[in-house]
Amino acid sequence: MRTTNNTKKGQLTLQLLIFGGVAVIFLAGFLIWLDSASKSTIRNLDKAQAFVVAEAGIEYYRWHLAHAPQDFSDGTTTPGPYIHDYTDKNGNVLGQFVLNITPPPVGSSVVTIESKGKLSSDPTVEKTIKVRMGIPSFAKFAAVLNENVRFGPGTEVFGAVHSNSGVRFDGIAHNLVTSGLASYDDPDHSDTNLEFGVHTHVNPPPGTGTTSSFRPLEAPPNPVPDRPDVFLAGRQFPVPTVDFVGITQTLAQIKADAQAGGFYAPSSTAFGYDIQLKTNNTFDLYRVTGLVPSPSSDCAKSQTQGGGDQSGWGTWSIQAETFLGNNPIPANGLIFIEDDVWVKGQINASRVTIASARFPDNSATRSSITINDNLLYTNYDGRDAISLLAQKNINIGWVSQDILRVDAALMAQNGRVGRYYYNGFCAPYHARNTITTYGMIASAKRYGFAYANGTGYQTRNLIYDSNLLYGPPPSFPLTTDSYQTISWDETK
Repeated sequence: MRTTNNTKKGQLTLQLLIFGGVAVIFLAGFLIWLDSASKSTIRNLDKAQAFVVAEAGIEYYRWHLAHAPQDFSDGTTTPGPYIHDYTDKNGNVLGQFVLNITPPPVGSSVVTIESKGKLSSDPTVEKTIKVRMGIPSFAKFAAVLNENVRFGPGTEVFGAVHSNSGVRFDGIAHNLVTSGLASYDDPDHSDTNLEFGVHTHVNPPPGTGTTSSFRPLEAPPNPVPDRPDVFLAGRQFPVPTVDFVGITQTLAQIKADAQAGGFYAPSSTAFGYDIQLKTNNTFDLYRVTGLVPSPSSDCAKSQTQGGGDQSGWGTWSIQAETFLGNNPIPANGLIFIEDDVWVKGQINASRVTIASARFPDNSATRSSITINDNLLYTNYDGRDAISLLAQKNINIGWVSQDILRVDAALMAQNGRVGRYYYNGFCAPYHARNTITTYGMIASAKRYGFAYANGTGYQTRNLIYDSNLLYGPPPSFPLTTDSYQTISWDETK
């Protein structure tokens, strides 16, 4: 019996040792887990704090750029990184943010800011944020205008459209159409009733065609009808107006910059210059010595009947010219001509602005730019960019290609982007087939490549180049907006 009791006692002691060992193991494991969880919680809090410090670095440099938009070296003349203390409200240093700034590449307003947040309490904890910011250019729209405008049947626009005045849209708009007016008197019909700031005269389905007279359903106080057959992305009005003065970059400054480090040509003492862009980053320059004469007096008279800046014959088509030489596209991309200019050709990985103006500025002598032949990019990924900035008009001439493509941002400072009115006496060039623009149009006065009587280009395709928004051509005007965030990424 005594032996049996000893055996039971031994078994109980062994069980106690096993359970005790297991308890110790569990307790030790729990304490290790608790310590690890505590450290992990503290580390996560530190990471969150480091993230806040990194964000503070981004916000600091956003503020810095708002006060010094072209300073990409943090107020110094040396390359980064730039280190700043991060303090609490009492001035105690909690950590540091370390900034690396990548300035915009040539032809862009996009700056890259990398901010690394570090803590004084644990230098091993870091968080890194990379942000791309840019100031948008005035190329927000496929077409932006300062006067009333009509987009007729046959016009298809791939990009936003805006006018500070009224918009009559009888084509197809793939993006938003906006106006600075709530309503206006459409000058394209004789009625004096007010219609919506953005309206259409296209007959709603199942009807077809357009009705030229006043449209009561397109006028207040009626509700604005939904017209997805015309406005695929809708319409809005009234909206804030666009500062057209800001669009018209000071031509005098472009002239000075072209004289200092670009290409400058004074008066030709003839009709102007012909610039033919080439894919080897050069251009041929010609002196225009003769223009195509009017085929008849009745054709010439048509110019005074078209409205807008259409005085005189205005053929704007070259008959004779003299070769002056081949020139490289300058490093700053600026070509300034103090005379009228004709432009054609193709570029390849080039960025160029061609400006035309006569000084001192006089409304009677303002110069224009004319396009009669294709003006093309080779690359449509932002590497190629052309802007044409005219003191008066951007013209499509009388003897222009039947199918014409223009890859460029077109800006008419005081006149309009368009084609003169050529009546039937101007045959065979009074009516053309198709014009396609790839870029944007900014026109102080009413734009137009066609007229209601069937003259001009029968099909008009206006395609917006989104690369222009943050990667405009040289000296292309920017908005007055502050830097906007384009992309945000937590890299570490």
